[in-house]
Amino acid sequence: MDKQKVIAIDAMGGDHGIAVTIPASIDIVRKLADVRLILVGQEDVLRAGLQSCEAELRKRITIQHASQVVAMDEPVLVAMRRKKDSSLRIALNLVKEGTADACVSAGNTGVLMASARFVLKTLHGIERPAIIAALPTITGHTHMLDLGANIDSEAEHLFGFAVMGAVLVRAISNIENPSIGLLNIGEEDIKGNERVKKTARLLADTPLNYVGFIEGDDIYKGRVDIVVSDGFVGNVALKSSEGVAAMIRHYLTKEFQKNTFTRFLGMLASPVLAAFRKDMDPRKYNGASLLGLRGIVIKSHGSADIFSFSNAIQVAITEVEKDVPNLISEEVQHILS
Repeated sequence: MDKQKVIAIDAMGGDHGIAVTIPASIDIVRKLADVRLILVGQEDVLRAGLQSCEAELRKRITIQHASQVVAMDEPVLVAMRRKKDSSLRIALNLVKEGTADACVSAGNTGVLMASARFVLKTLHGIERPAIIAALPTITGHTHMLDLGANIDSEAEHLFGFAVMGAVLVRAISNIENPSIGLLNIGEEDIKGNERVKKTARLLADTPLNYVGFIEGDDIYKGRVDIVVSDGFVGNVALKSSEGVAAMIRHYLTKEFQKNTFTRFLGMLASPVLAAFRKDMDPRKYNGASLLGLRGIVIKSHGSADIFSFSNAIQVAITEVEKDVPNLISEEVQHILS
């Protein structure tokens, strides 16, 4: 029998708090018999929220009290200094202590990253952690990093992101030799700044499957398994894509509601639109990994619903099963040696 996996949940984090985290947690333990969850937050609130949970499932959900909550707009330094008993911080402490195998939070991204780096520390050979997430493409999906952890990165940092991304994708997507593309303003070798050019030279001198520069429109074409960029560019690219998707949904809805005829056409097209929404549903891809830490930390989107947050927990479980931090450590030492 496999060892039971224990996941610490920042139950108070995110835009919706326990309205999402508790039902999602119950959903996970209902589906997976080898998982135990620790809900971290205000004990009285969590106990009240779990009253409707079946007694058998409740046996695999533990409550860890935390007296404070980190606000979504709270400054990082303020939270680090004054919120040491927050649900976010205590969840990370549980990972450090070995009580939990991973932490999942929909809370303040900046505070989560800074706290995780402070509490768990980075792996040997990794200077900076990075945020990586799966994105849908026309061929399936790709993984992109960094998505906002580092707004300024040197070539050596981008190189480290590529190594970590390759290890993760190899482990969780079962791709033996994942392809890596470096996001740039053109595919030609002469394009880009010195940072991306130096990164390209570093990657070309490794056994990694580096295929060269890719442009922004290549992200969703599925040309590569991993897209590497600094956090500033990566976050802008991600948020721009989310904005375009929202705009398309807006105009489609507007056009189909113009008059009786277009509403009729909308009814005829509803099966196609439903299939499109299902394929492109961003909730399926919720759960960004904070790679490079001595522990597994998964960042859920702050506005995640129950289905979406459940997926983030599942990402954590998969990384625990694959022992991702240890795999990254081994690969880094291999490349550096």
